[in-house]
Amino acid sequence: MASAPRPLSVLVAGSSGFLGTHLTAALRDRGHQVTALVRRDPSGEHEARWDPYAGQVPQDRVDAADVVVNLAGSPTAGNPHSQKWADELRESRVTTTRVLAEAVAAAAGPTAYLAGNGISWYGDHGDQVLGEAADTRGHGLLTEVTRVWQEAARPAQDAGARVCFLRTSPVMDAAAPPLKQLRLVFKAGLGAKLGNGQQYMAMSSLRDWVGAVVHLAEHDTAAGPFNICLPTAPTNAEFTRALARAVHRPALVAVPSPLIRVGASRMASELLNSYRTVPQALLDAGFTFADRDVDKLLATALGS
Repeated sequence: MASAPRPLSVLVAGSSGFLGTHLTAALRDRGHQVTALVRRDPSGEHEARWDPYAGQVPQDRVDAADVVVNLAGSPTAGNPHSQKWADELRESRVTTTRVLAEAVAAAAGPTAYLAGNGISWYGDHGDQVLGEAADTRGHGLLTEVTRVWQEAARPAQDAGARVCFLRTSPVMDAAAPPLKQLRLVFKAGLGAKLGNGQQYMAMSSLRDWVGAVVHLAEHDTAAGPFNICLPTAPTNAEFTRALARAVHRPALVAVPSPLIRVGASRMASELLNSYRTVPQALLDAGFTFADRDVDKLLATALGS
């Protein structure tokens, strides 16, 4: 990562989550002042209270911020058969994004907005290479959520703010889902490809995800959607073989697609859809990836 520019004032929603914790630490390490938005009494000047569901945002903190980052939202891990879980997944992202977008739109100064989003925006495109200009297709749960999630940031865009959409792919790290669970499954010798294994899997290492978001915060010309993913996406079969090698176990079987559709319900498309994404906008913005393929990613994620 290049040397840091002038110190920035950054306001972060979702700072207590896995990604938010690491992003906050990286920003502070680079000399930036970070204020966390919390839904409890603040413990000091480094925190500010908000209540997105009541439409309450500390506008003075938004006015003072160079960059607002939204990573807030309910966990994607949950019961895919539950309508309540699906509704909370959608509402938590749309509401927090919209409330902060309106605050950014009303800000006194030129506040940038880094709005969390997901790589599922694209939907299934088979083996088509997907840069940020690709269209969105299908009606998978997360694909539909990402569409309204992105639209919720429109107030900031309409006001002329610099807006970056963080189209985040699954971040692979041994300390967090999904790799935390997959590592245990594969180490037990139960690793298997999903369906025919030919679907492409978008993913990112933790250090590249953090580095990419810091890069976008620091570069005031960056705007629009940004795929945060490996430059070379593996197929599910390639990922299965790579993780099996990394944990020194075989993975010779496959889980039939019909069984996945029954068991995973609304989330089956996330396992069977093909996302051959490339981070073209980040590469064009001068970001250098530390982990460019699945073997390098797993070596980093598993500390091997």
